[in-house]
Order: sequence, then C-alpha cells, then structure tokens
Amino acid sequence: MRRRVPVLAAVLLLPMTWLTISAERSAERPGPQTPPSQTPPPAQQPAQQPSEFELVISGEPGSPPRIAVPDFIAGAGGDRDMARTIGQVLWDDLAFEREFYMIPRDTYASIPAARSITDVPLDRWRELGADAVVIGSVRQAGAGVTVQVRVFNARTGQSAFGKEYSGSAGNPRLFAHTIADELHQQQRGLRGVARTRLAFSSDRDGQRLAGAFANRQLKEIYIADYDGANQRRITVTKALNLFPVWSADGRAIAFTSYRRGAPDVFISNIYQGTLENPARGTERVHNWLAAWSPDGRRLAFTSNRDGNAELYVMNRDGSGLRRLTNHPAIDTTPTWSPGGTELAFTSDRTGSPQIYVVSADGGAARRISIDSYADRPTWSPAPFNEIAYAARTGRGYDIKIYDVAGGERRQITFSEGSNESPAFAPNGRHLAFMSTRSGRSQIYTIARDGRDLRQVTRTGNNFTPDWSK
Repeated sequence: MRRRVPVLAAVLLLPMTWLTISAERSAERPGPQTPPSQTPPPAQQPAQQPSEFELVISGEPGSPPRIAVPDFIAGAGGDRDMARTIGQVLWDDLAFEREFYMIPRDTYASIPAARSITDVPLDRWRELGADAVVIGSVRQAGAGVTVQVRVFNARTGQSAFGKEYSGSAGNPRLFAHTIADELHQQQRGLRGVARTRLAFSSDRDGQRLAGAFANRQLKEIYIADYDGANQRRITVTKALNLFPVWSADGRAIAFTSYRRGAPDVFISNIYQGTLENPARGTERVHNWLAAWSPDGRRLAFTSNRDGNAELYVMNRDGSGLRRLTNHPAIDTTPTWSPGGTELAFTSDRTGSPQIYVVSADGGAARRISIDSYADRPTWSPAPFNEIAYAARTGRGYDIKIYDVAGGERRQITFSEGSNESPAFAPNGRHLAFMSTRSGRSQIYTIARDGRDLRQVTRTGNNFTPDWSK
C-alpha cells in the first residue's frame, strides 16, 4: 500500500527556505490581487529607428574592446539627471555581461564633454585607451523623450552603431537597458539580460504591518529589474505567496499561495490584473511548486491528489492533467529541460533528497546528484545544458552546477551563509539565488563561473527568485 504523505511532511524534506510553508501558514484574508497604485504598465519598449551602421568594434588581439560610456548629452529640453542616469545604467548593463572592458567612469574628468552627438573629441578618448566611445543625447518634450546614441570607433572615427529611440520619460533606465541589449546583440551576437526581470517572495510587508494582524507571518510576490531596481509588489493577499516562476512571454507569473488556507497553484496575469487557478486545489488536494514549460503552454507541479507527493503536468488552463511520477517517495520541485522533453526534480527515493531527471512522457528516473542532500534544481537554457541546484555543505547549502552532457560538477558558492534556490538567466550566463551571507535572506546574482556576485535585495527577507525569460 502506498503511504500517504501530507504536504507538511513533504515540505520538511526541503532546505531552510522551504520550511516557511508549514511554519508560517496564514489564513486567507480577502484583498485585491494587484494593488492599483503599484500595477506596472505593460512592458513597452522605446520606439526606435533602424540602425544606420553595422561595423564591429575590436580591441587588441586577444583582448576585449575597451569602451567608454560618458554621461549622455542633455539636449533641448533634456533633463541632466535623466541623461546622467542613462549613461550610468548603460555602463552598468554593458559591464554585467563582461563582453567589453569598461573604462571606469571616474577617469573621464579630463576629457572635454562632447558638444553634440557628432562633435566628439576622439583623440582624447584614444589617449585614455578607448577602442570605442558611446555618445548619446536626450531631448525631452513634455512626457516624451527622444534618445539618440552612437558608438564611435575611437581610432577611425567611424560609427559602429547608431539608433534613435522615443518613449516615455517615466522610466529612463529602460532606454539604457534597450541600448545595452541591442549593442550586445549587434557587436557580440549575445542576447543580453538588461531588459529581463526577477520575481521573488518577500516578507517585507509583514514587517511593515507588524502589530496589525494576529498572524504576522506573510509573504508577497515582488518583481524587479534584473539589477534590483524598480522593486514592486504584485500580490496583496496577506497570506503566504511563494515560489514565483515567469511564463515564457514574461506577462504572467505562476506561484504557490495559501490564500485559501491550503497550498495551491495560481497564475497572476500581471498586466491584466487577473488571477487563474488552473490546478483547482481543495482542502484535501494540495498543489505547489509549478514550473512553466519552455513554450509556456504547460505547467509541471507537485500534488498530493492521489495520496502522495508526485509530479503532474497540465495545460495552462488546467486541462490535460496527467501524472508524471509514480513512487512512494516524495517527488517535487520540477524544472524543464530547454527542449521541453525532460524534467529534473527532487526526490527522497534513496533516503535523502537528491536530483533526478525523467522524460516529460514519464518513465524511469535517473539520479544525477551525489551529495548528502540536494534540492531545487534549475535547468539552464540553450546554449548551455546544465542543471544548477542547492547542495548541503556543512551546516548550510551551496550552489553546484551539473553538466548534463559531460557529467562534471562544479561548485560556485563556498559556505558564505546558506545559498539556495538558484535560477538561471535566460542566456544561461548568470544565476539568481537566495543567500544568508549578509545575515538575512537576500537575493543575489552571480555569473555561472562563480564571479561577479551582486546583491539585489536589501529590504526584509527575500526568497526563491526566478529570472524572466
């Protein structure tokens, strides 16, 4: 006879951040899904003119191009703070991918500022060692902004990149993010992540509301730019809302919520302000930890609907439900392979939680982790074929990466706090994760080679990040 494992027992198999499900369950309190004053507008990109130039900037043999990005020029009606912001954010975005050597901005003081987008002292930039310089201008008319940008070869004076963008003055950072992504694509053939976002769960609202409710343990879902800017809440339920995951088109987030008492899977259509409940849980049927398929048409999730914690797959609207695993152990935390043909997941079928891989059609699962305790796998997108997961190392956890093709494993964090819940960026070059290295639970990003650690959140405790596709 198969053993029946309640949800709380299943959760106790998982690392520290997962214990909050059983320890902090909150009764449902009615409230809007999205606070009207905080609803983000649709992700409109600045309108742009076609690129006029298609030259590739090169550096010294064996070295990346050296690029300078001074403040943009505040043209007619232009806001100097906006021009400065676009220049600084663009520098940061380009530095994040490490495709260029970014000449530090504090070395620019001796170089005369460009008087216009075409009147640039390239000889002085060459003296500073620049292979290229990014020059931009900002013109503002009411709530509208026009941004022009040129990338000049500092040696030849030729323009390697040139575009004009128009849009709202409300978010100048978006101009910088768009330029960075398009410059990376044109110059390096790289899909940048400057316009991507992070979703995560946070208890910061429970801290603000301390004393207002009998049960103060609550978490809401937040989203932010990839670098932590523009953090804003998308759920208002005064309950536990956990494990957010982005849909393929970046317009919806599936998450686990206790808004009705028991855990269930919900989908927040963040720009429409609507909520879906495809798994249709009940007081007895509990569903949690959803994962979108790469095409955005299906969700894998864990459910106890047949008496044990197993993996299931359903269409986005809840139709086509089928069971994927069939084992007396607890199977949970699914993640899809880039092609949607396999899933990795956590199971305690050998005694302690380990990472397994199974076909999306079901069948026998193979174990890939060899740690004393492993959890929360995340499968990288193409061109990489890697699975990152949290592994116990001493009293805490560290992030390890498994190469699916070669079978090698490498560790990228090393016992600075507990490091859990990794999530790959859409280009596979970075991961977001939760760490307690600063004392509280915060979100960080790190390159897949273990370099460039950056802290993303600083308010409250923050958990289980996911990177938009």
